[in-house]
Amino acid sequence: MARTLTAAANPRGRLAALACALALPWLQRAHAELPPEYPGAYHAIASAARDEGRVVVYSTTDLSAVAALIRDFEQRNPGVKVDYNDLNSTDLYQRFLAETAAGRPSADVLWSSAMDLQMKLANDDYAARYRSPEAGSLPDWAVWRDTAYGTTFEPAVFVYNKHFVTGNDVPATHADIVRLLTTQRAKYAGNVTTYDIEKSAVGFLFATQDSRIQTNFWELARALGANAVELEANTSVMVQRIAAGKDYLGYNLIGSYALTRARRDPSIGVVLPRDYTLVMSRIALISKAAPHPNAARLWLDYLLSRRGQGLLSSHAELFSIRGDVPGEYTAATLRQQLGSRLKAIAVAPPLLVFLDRAKQQEFLRRWRRETGDAK
Repeated sequence: MARTLTAAANPRGRLAALACALALPWLQRAHAELPPEYPGAYHAIASAARDEGRVVVYSTTDLSAVAALIRDFEQRNPGVKVDYNDLNSTDLYQRFLAETAAGRPSADVLWSSAMDLQMKLANDDYAARYRSPEAGSLPDWAVWRDTAYGTTFEPAVFVYNKHFVTGNDVPATHADIVRLLTTQRAKYAGNVTTYDIEKSAVGFLFATQDSRIQTNFWELARALGANAVELEANTSVMVQRIAAGKDYLGYNLIGSYALTRARRDPSIGVVLPRDYTLVMSRIALISKAAPHPNAARLWLDYLLSRRGQGLLSSHAELFSIRGDVPGEYTAATLRQQLGSRLKAIAVAPPLLVFLDRAKQQEFLRRWRRETGDAK
């Protein structure tokens, strides 16, 4: 008569049962921690992402700013590592196109502050169509055809050194910048900085968007040129120069970097312009040729999730785009402060207007002429 051995009667069975009991917590942690509202079928994406093992991200956001975000993603998605590449916006765009044209592996996810270049990639069919389960929590203007997703809500600001720019000199509007530079040239000549719009794609974005809103934009550009404006491609470098007193005033800098520095450096002042404040959003898209497409979806959804957005706001200080994320660095807080004065740049085809070669070249020629940047 056959006999069934239980774990209690079989030492090997007891060992196997003990091993399973010890392994259970690890097995539970080995599964991605997904929001409960995600569809049941989403587990297949998470499982496939673990098989792929990593996600390659090309980004213009400093690695130091998103280190906590990456750690949390990897902890919540065991087995999926983030290969993060921190690049200048123009370099990111050109590197991706060069690698793609050569048939070499490239990024899974492109995450850039150069909204116009990101829209061009999406419009030119380099982006995969994917409907994120988080899409419904974003503003309508932040999603284009399930290919390009706005992820942040970041103002363009004036930055100044409080030791050199004081009292009525602190500019509150774009017209104030013009007044300051034209009436106090002896003080500000050589001490003002802004983006080199031929090297910085986000600088080009801000300048072209300004030109559509400001009637006196070219007067402002002329005033910058008359004051021997320092042109720079990197926001952090400009903020550092202002903090050191090498420049007194910065025009149209990304507010998230400036406000982060101002929190720990009392010499830095930041102005959200009162006439209007441009707001850009770092656009994320998944490459149509992504080597790790499921891991890319996992990363994008995490970036857009309430948890990911909360970490962007609290640790990276990049201003969450979601309306349900509380805190100082959020779209909701900015809207309370500035209301209709906020001019959010939509994730939409009008971003492509100034990427038309003829329009782009004409804009750059005039910029060089007005600012005296003879390249």
